[in-house]
Amino acid sequence: MILCLTLLCAAASGAAQPPSNCQHLRLAFYEDGALFYRAGDGSWTGIDKEVVDELARRTGCSFDTSVDSRVRIWAGLSGATLDMSVSTIRLPEREKIGRFVPYLAGRNYVLLRKDLSATIHNMDDFLAAPQYKIAVIKTYRHGPAYEAWLTRLRAQGRVYETADHLSMMRLFKVGRVQAVMANPTTWYPVVKQERLAGTYSVMDWAPHENIVSGLILSRQTVDAATVARFSQAIRAMREDGTLRRIFERHTDAERAAQMINF
Repeated sequence: MILCLTLLCAAASGAAQPPSNCQHLRLAFYEDGALFYRAGDGSWTGIDKEVVDELARRTGCSFDTSVDSRVRIWAGLSGATLDMSVSTIRLPEREKIGRFVPYLAGRNYVLLRKDLSATIHNMDDFLAAPQYKIAVIKTYRHGPAYEAWLTRLRAQGRVYETADHLSMMRLFKVGRVQAVMANPTTWYPVVKQERLAGTYSVMDWAPHENIVSGLILSRQTVDAATVARFSQAIRAMREDGTLRRIFERHTDAERAAQMINF
């Protein structure tokens, strides 16, 4: 689905004309809670969308945008049929594919069935209860502590891999799993949609593992000068308060203050 061909041009903002190699960059979004979602009128909105729109305004670069699954996005980046994507965590294997420009910080939590919170207090407690299972999003990474824990749970057949947050929360809703991995930008909209308020407890089992995510730009198709141009624009957006205002429009002031610390 093509959202738009050109977002905003340099002439509109008074910026210098950009180099031709940052025109019509192929960028894919993926639906993910407050990061990218449909508004009431059916149009796409969210943190990622606003960040990209502002990048276009400030740099004069333009984007041919689409919406796809994370699996297909990674295939596109690897195969050079996509130039860039959004809200991506930097990992060593991903560094081989693209360069990163961070723009938000977050942390993963475990949403645990509320009636279990009196007896399950940490990762070890959950591991020691073989009847309990957890759901995660396929291809997502959750930080070293959680990944080590999930590896042990996978070895016991206790991890469900789902395609998206909605599928994950539905497994939780019907009782197929007793916990899910999520972060605030994704669980709030889905919890509301699935009417799960009051059914879970938020467990912060890796409080020191903040995760930074941002743009990924293909090493095969996007040059280093364009990456530097985007990095400079993101830095200016952070310094002048634009990023924080974007975050606040789609979450809340407390969450926005945490997200800006990347």
